[in-house]
Amino acid sequence: MKFTQRAVARTPLHRALQRALKPALLGGLCLGAASAFGQYAVENLDRGLVAVDRGDGSVFVSWRWLGSEPENTAFNVYRDGVQLNNAPLTERTNFLDSGGNAGAQYSVETLINGQPQGQASTDVWGEQFLRIPLQRPAAGDGYSYSPNDASVGDLDGDGDYEIVVKWDPSNAKDNSQSGYTGNVYLDAYELDGTQLWRIDLGRNIRAGAHYTQFLVYDADSDGRAEVAVKTADGTRDGQGNVIGDANADHRNSGGYILSGPEYLTVFEGSTGRELDTVNYVPGRGNVSSWGDSYGNRVDRFLATIAYLDGQNPSFVFARGYYTRSVLAAWDFENGQLQQRWVFDSDDSGNGGYAGQGAHSLTVGDVDEDGRQEIVYGAMTVDDNGTGLYTTGLGHGDALHLSDMNPDRPGQEVFMVHECPSCYGQHGIEMHDAGTGQILWSDPGGNTDIGRGVAMDVDPNSRGYEAWASRGGLFSATGQTLSSSRPGPINFGVWWDGDLLRETLDREMIDKWNPATNSTERLLTAYQLGAASNNGTKGNPALSADLLGDWREEVIWRHSDNNALLLFTTTAPSDHRLRTLMHDPQYRVAISWQNSGYNQPPHPSFYLGSGMTEPPAPDITVVGDGGGSSSSSQSSSAPGDRLVLQEQDVCTHDGTVDSNHNGYTGGGFINTTNAVGSGIEWQVDVSEGGNYELSWIYANGASDDRSAGFWLNTSDARVRVGFPGTGSWDSWQPASTTAYLPAGSHRVSLEASTDGGLANIDRLEIAGDPVAQVGNCDSASSSSVSSSASSVSSVASSAVSSVQSSVAQSSSAPGGELSCTADTNDWGGGFVSEFTVSNNTDSPVDGWAVDITFGQAISVGNSWSADLDGSGTQYQASNVDYNGALAPGESVSFGLQGSPSPGSIDCQ
Repeated sequence: MKFTQRAVARTPLHRALQRALKPALLGGLCLGAASAFGQYAVENLDRGLVAVDRGDGSVFVSWRWLGSEPENTAFNVYRDGVQLNNAPLTERTNFLDSGGNAGAQYSVETLINGQPQGQASTDVWGEQFLRIPLQRPAAGDGYSYSPNDASVGDLDGDGDYEIVVKWDPSNAKDNSQSGYTGNVYLDAYELDGTQLWRIDLGRNIRAGAHYTQFLVYDADSDGRAEVAVKTADGTRDGQGNVIGDANADHRNSGGYILSGPEYLTVFEGSTGRELDTVNYVPGRGNVSSWGDSYGNRVDRFLATIAYLDGQNPSFVFARGYYTRSVLAAWDFENGQLQQRWVFDSDDSGNGGYAGQGAHSLTVGDVDEDGRQEIVYGAMTVDDNGTGLYTTGLGHGDALHLSDMNPDRPGQEVFMVHECPSCYGQHGIEMHDAGTGQILWSDPGGNTDIGRGVAMDVDPNSRGYEAWASRGGLFSATGQTLSSSRPGPINFGVWWDGDLLRETLDREMIDKWNPATNSTERLLTAYQLGAASNNGTKGNPALSADLLGDWREEVIWRHSDNNALLLFTTTAPSDHRLRTLMHDPQYRVAISWQNSGYNQPPHPSFYLGSGMTEPPAPDITVVGDGGGSSSSSQSSSAPGDRLVLQEQDVCTHDGTVDSNHNGYTGGGFINTTNAVGSGIEWQVDVSEGGNYELSWIYANGASDDRSAGFWLNTSDARVRVGFPGTGSWDSWQPASTTAYLPAGSHRVSLEASTDGGLANIDRLEIAGDPVAQVGNCDSASSSSVSSSASSVSSVASSAVSSVQSSVAQSSSAPGGELSCTADTNDWGGGFVSEFTVSNNTDSPVDGWAVDITFGQAISVGNSWSADLDGSGTQYQASNVDYNGALAPGESVSFGLQGSPSPGSIDCQ
């Protein structure tokens, strides 16, 4: 037994093994507890089908490949019920119907394992854009309104996006400018222009690019997005209800608002109704402490969503970046905001983080620990609210994060800086996103570098290219490719059919031609009425992968300010990628795109010329979305699923209760608070295959109410974790994967702790073909029990040897520390559950265990530990949640492998 006085660090090998050891079929059963690996909760989107008349007698059809769908997903395309493709489409998610009919209806059928999963249908757009009419606010005294920034979310849980748009008055002000402004409004619209609600932020919220940063996201994972924004006295929600004092007017003679309460409010996405309001953190305090006394730097705000725990989205609202910077993270649970942490550059030890913020921020898992960090300009804040690093190069206007150089590990940050005395020789630079190490830089000419962008525009240069308002065109390694550079230095958009990105500036999309060092026009949207926002920034209202395949759409306001124009590409593409909106880093980028100086979104993986296929995203989709039969669907779930409610349970030790909110059906199973209390179900499958079993549960306790899962009469138990969900009204899935041979199966779940099981709402079984409810009175008839018997007879001596050899302990100075293992045969291999106990008189923070097997084994799956090794030698170390052991306390972890190990020595 080895000890450390801190948690064992996750090395790159640990992380690689953790990814590799996710469930894979081994012998008869493959198991993997969802609680052992982070899964990002994302929207349950529909097919996003769009068909566009190209004006040349053809119709372009495009649709989403979802992040939750397997590799063997294929598609058929129909026009008015007639199939157009000769064989299922497996290499692309778009189709050009050369004999198209603008009056036809197009449908796309999804196939998984060759089996139909349903169809989505759409009418044809008559133009390359969809006009979304808006309800323009009435003009004020000397000013009028135009639609400015926009964001999207599934506000009503139907699987497609609604748009939230911010209305700015024409007298909006930069923070450096005095003067009164009109009120700011937030509107929500369906894509057909149906207005859902309007929020009036009131006179105590000033209008301008730096004041109102709004977040649209499903923060509580109930399948419907919320809207969060800074509010004040007099804000009126979408139902007409006033927040704070309706009569208060905190504006001073210069139009600034430097007194009065400041709030953070979450609104219901479907109605605009206020859900919860708290004091904004940080408050303004002493105005001059932020860098000036008249109200400029005190009111510089930024905001984003971040998956700080690797699973659930959190709101992050910030204030200040020129001098003091403060970020506050909030979770939204059970209708209430709960503060997660606050980072303040004024706190002791954080002095180096002062003055490092930018006019924007970005988010990603920069240290590859499964949780997202906030890149706040030249500084990065870790997922736990502590400073990760700062480059010390100071404030800047442009910021980009992605895997820009696919030939080096991890992601990179490209940033330009403003202050020559701060940045020195690094005015234009790319640094390691996880450590801040400068990878390459350019001096910047001793001036403010006001623009900078990074994207892959040259297929002859590996990785992204980068350029700024000074210097030439740089490669991902810092080589100067050309003294010429693309003229647009603003946004990027994946638009045509290749993997290179095009430039998006004002109302134009251009493609860089490296042979001529010039750009070529692909779309001139102002000729169709489009207009950009934010003055010289020339931003669209929004650019994102909103519809169709993986390429991006652009939303501009119409020049008459009475509509939005949603443009989509009509260029065929031979490349197939899952929707970018199911890449958590890209999806979060859409939440922050409206924040400060708008920046383009980037995915977590390299997307460009010569890319390799990215792995499927580690996600769990939540909500009914486009018609899912359940409220939670895991990314590995193929096709439809069997849902077993309380009436489908064969036996249970407890009661069927209904005294908590959020369950489905007639109630939930509340088992007896005791080890061994359990629930049993009977299911039938017509063909053998991989199935995902997901128990939808609530655990309002603080401890993990883990359980053992097994099939039929097997003696082997595999752990499934049921960690706390925050309350007994909050439901989430705990999942594992199993191979079910054809036949009837008894599914058993038994409590491993004296608290009994978590409350179980239902069991969902996903696979193809869909499982059926079995007869509880019938005996199991599958090949599992017979194969288990034969394996048991062959391997009984080996298992006996294993069990006798592992019940041992090892000693260490200061007391006895023990490791034991309980091993059983499973299919053609084995399952081992290890227990690590602290028998000393002192607490332990972090542990590691050396495991020696009697013969070389292969590990198919592990849980509740980081595992490293191969052959006969492995080391298991604690994960974040089980490293601390009080005197006398024990923790468990497990693994599944093959073949039978003969013996196990654990110490």
